[in-house]
Amino acid sequence: MADKFDVIVIGAGPGGYVAAIKAAQLGLNVACVESWSSDEGKQVLGGTCLNVGCIPSKALLEISHKYEEAQHGFAEQGIIANDISIDIAKMMERKTGIVKQLTGGIAGLFKSNGVTSIYGHGKLLANRQVEVTDNDGKTKTYEADNIILATGSRPIEIPPAPKTEGYITDSEGALEFTEVPKRLGVIGAGIIGLELGSVWARLGAEVTLLEAQDTFLPGVDQQIAKATLKEFQKQGLNIVMGGRVTGAEVKRKLVYVSYEDSKGKQELMVDKLIVAVGRRPYTDNLLAADSGVNMDERGFVFVDDHCKTDAPGVWAVGDVVRGQMLAHKASEEGVMVAERIAGHKPQVNYDCIPNVIYTAPEVAWVGKSEEQLKADGVAYKVGTFPFAANGRAMAANSAVGMVKIIADEKTDRILGFHVLGPSASEIVAQGVIAMEFGSSAEDLALTCFAHPTLSESVHEAALAVNGGAIHMANRRKKK
Repeated sequence: MADKFDVIVIGAGPGGYVAAIKAAQLGLNVACVESWSSDEGKQVLGGTCLNVGCIPSKALLEISHKYEEAQHGFAEQGIIANDISIDIAKMMERKTGIVKQLTGGIAGLFKSNGVTSIYGHGKLLANRQVEVTDNDGKTKTYEADNIILATGSRPIEIPPAPKTEGYITDSEGALEFTEVPKRLGVIGAGIIGLELGSVWARLGAEVTLLEAQDTFLPGVDQQIAKATLKEFQKQGLNIVMGGRVTGAEVKRKLVYVSYEDSKGKQELMVDKLIVAVGRRPYTDNLLAADSGVNMDERGFVFVDDHCKTDAPGVWAVGDVVRGQMLAHKASEEGVMVAERIAGHKPQVNYDCIPNVIYTAPEVAWVGKSEEQLKADGVAYKVGTFPFAANGRAMAANSAVGMVKIIADEKTDRILGFHVLGPSASEIVAQGVIAMEFGSSAEDLALTCFAHPTLSESVHEAALAVNGGAIHMANRRKKK
């Protein structure tokens, strides 16, 4: 029967499309349901990440970084480039082109792997049945032995700053500006707020970020976070900590933002306002009352360590379940679930999932911070090495930041790996691999790294854990 599958995946984002492809590769008959539409009314695959998240934002971050470097970094390297200007329309055209290429690529992968793509909104019914509603409101029901929920997340909206076309937008709208705002406000100085704020600051906007929390990047190792804050402030980002927004009103083609901080009531006047206070699971009309799947009080689908829901044969992955809202975490969960459906027994190592902030310099980390280890009562030792002492970073005019490695005091096993600096998103992978294999700091210290490379800073930080760094003075050991 054509309407019966081994696996039906609801959602074609990084968790869903990867799960569908992997399940098909394992010999299962797979369908993937996706409701996202293009402006032309055609199905779009890839979810938030490819369409309005990771990929388009990185395109704008890359372009704006090159523009900013050409304006302010070329001259001291002997490159004279006068009258540099930015063509916003061309920049957006390039971003859109990259997105179309990648989303089209997923459609090609579905075809080559034999995944059936179903266009419409999927809703889980009882007994592993999925009701799909198309654009015309017509419904059709499919069934499968296993269902994977991978519907992702959407930006959180806040009552004090409701979306207002042309003035107040979320992270998705911030990727579509047609011109550089003179003054830009951003509510939230987390990963998304910092990335979007830095894009438009590099292009010439005067940017103010209002962060309700008193601690900058509380989830990041605070030595790294403090150095990051100092660098962003040097770049001209105005970051207000403890700034709680109480209202936003559009008057005379400007947005007046009311907030309170340690000094009392304040007002900020901007041309555009971005609300970037986080994301919430997207479960709108996803579950029938008798589906058997339970959610917690925040709307996340409840799952066990292997992404099983409370309903037999129903799984859930990615932003719709507990844990970090990261595309690569969703993909790994998608692969794990597909493998488990096929009878294998893999699991995701949640202790080794890297985090990245794609600003310039980049910030990346995996494992525990000093603050977390102190709270857990774990004895540890630390090695750091600055990019200011790294020849390749100096040659690239990118000698900001450091590599920091935290190891267990007794066993020397690496517990945390933190990077602020050039190519941090790539360098952190060395920490992920090391930790995945249970590496000690000494293992990295005994490894030969190519010279000159940015990665030598990893080598030196590992040496520094036990007081043996070569290219900087080591802390004297207490006698």
